[in-house]
Amino acid sequence: MSNIQQTTNSTRALGLVTTGQPCSDGAGVQLTRLIGNNELSMLDPFLMLDVFQSSKPQDYLAGFPSHPHRGFETVTYMLAGHMRHKDNAGNEGVISPYGVQWMTAGRGIVHSEMPEQESGLLKGFQLWVNLPKKHKMTDPHYQEFPADKVAVEKRADGGEIRVISGRTDNGTTGVVVNHYVKPTYMQVTLPENAHFSQSIAEEDNTFIYMISGSIQIGDENKTLVENQLGILINGSNVDLVANKASSFLLVSAKPLNEPVARGGPFVMNTRAEVMQAYSDLQNNLF
Repeated sequence: MSNIQQTTNSTRALGLVTTGQPCSDGAGVQLTRLIGNNELSMLDPFLMLDVFQSSKPQDYLAGFPSHPHRGFETVTYMLAGHMRHKDNAGNEGVISPYGVQWMTAGRGIVHSEMPEQESGLLKGFQLWVNLPKKHKMTDPHYQEFPADKVAVEKRADGGEIRVISGRTDNGTTGVVVNHYVKPTYMQVTLPENAHFSQSIAEEDNTFIYMISGSIQIGDENKTLVENQLGILINGSNVDLVANKASSFLLVSAKPLNEPVARGGPFVMNTRAEVMQAYSDLQNNLF
């Protein structure tokens, strides 16, 4: 499912609903893969979405040792715990709760992501966002922000919207600047019975991931509950009501509609470009 055709309906409806597939990655980190699995291979331009959540150190302590990337972006957003990253360009830092790192791998980078804790809850997300063909070989760079630098819109009903990228209908703008796919990435928290509405581009591919609670979406009032991901189809507005106190991610971006060739940590447009990435890595050109 690389793209879902949009129409001119005003309010988006709930399409595919999934709970993802349990898997492990890195050196054995236990996680749930919501995008990038057998059920949902991608949602252009989103290549992968993982949620990791555990209070068991054995599920996460091994972390993600040094590994390469080329041709796309990785977005790490933490809800609990701390993750340290290092790379071969000398960058290093710790992502803490409600902090975000938006890494543009571009032509190539080698980095590690390791838990900065030996106990307690580790919870967060990693999203892979594709880069357009003409920007796949751009220079690698980071946009990294701690919680106090992420814009927070306080709602009159007591809820809030943490805006990582994009802009709310009330004008709160996210800290991440991305001109490739013009993404929206928000964490929305609502009290019971609260109504939420957000304009999005009709051509965007859009999903909601329920962190907690339960919501009713669109004119048909279809329900999405905790740990479910729902794809929103057809329209230019997200409209929903919280059945109870709820928190969710709202993520949206315009599809690239370009060929996708994957090879482990590399995402290019052709198989030959993937093989070139492996060659460049072996020859220390990252």
